[in-house]
Amino acid sequence: MSDSIQLYRGMDRATLTAAYDNTGAVQDSPLWLQRWRARSELLRAQPGHTLDIAYGSSQRQQIDFFACGAQKAPLFVFLHGGYWQRNSRDMFSFVAEGPLARGFDVAVVGYTLAPEAGLQKILDECGQALDVLFDRAEASELDFDPQNVIIGGWSAGGHLAAALLAVKPEIKGALAISGIFDLDPIALCGLNDKLGLSMEEANRLSPLHRVAASQPALCAAFGHDELPELRRQSQDYIQAAQHIGAPAWLEPLPGRNHFSILEELYQPDGRLVHCLQRLAGNA
Repeated sequence: MSDSIQLYRGMDRATLTAAYDNTGAVQDSPLWLQRWRARSELLRAQPGHTLDIAYGSSQRQQIDFFACGAQKAPLFVFLHGGYWQRNSRDMFSFVAEGPLARGFDVAVVGYTLAPEAGLQKILDECGQALDVLFDRAEASELDFDPQNVIIGGWSAGGHLAAALLAVKPEIKGALAISGIFDLDPIALCGLNDKLGLSMEEANRLSPLHRVAASQPALCAAFGHDELPELRRQSQDYIQAAQHIGAPAWLEPLPGRNHFSILEELYQPDGRLVHCLQRLAGNA
């Protein structure tokens, strides 16, 4: 198939691939990754955390749990991004800082990456991680409130968080940051070289096509300085959710791009921390 054929919203494959190239769109993105790793290393070195909780047999099938110190605190479960094919949980430990300061326990979940795992398997693994967390709470091994669990994620993790709402009714709400809710353009661009999504899978695994009025509350946040396609993804999802009466709202963040937006989760007074508090019912 020629790359010049229009595949999606008037874009050919090369243009569509560029429309989702968040790293290329943010000139200082490598500096953000360095900053995240440094912050995460500092937090992980502090005492009192429970790291490397296994929910499967591979090294990536592990959870890092950060406790705020309060009994029966709400839990924020974070799923990292990287278009389902790069990054790891340990470099995202820093996102716990803001929620911890506001009385949340935080769990950061790892998962197998594509092409070793397809998207359905990645989603299943994240569900398994949640099951282990709930089991540990029931066994009093982790002291969070199982009735107040908010799932969240950034970029590809935002997709996973929204998709889990349909299969995990015990989740109270979701915070999807710069998320992907419609996988059709992903299946048609260069990102699919490793994912191997069919159009049937793209449709079936797209939260946009699985919105239900009865689903838990969801906040979709994006930066004003993000790529147009990333902004549209969140806008279209929230429009679809609100159209059928699902509890959902849009949180656009001025002056933030695809990477700097996570500052609003890292900072205790960040807008994303306030969104998390609203979802948990303590804002």
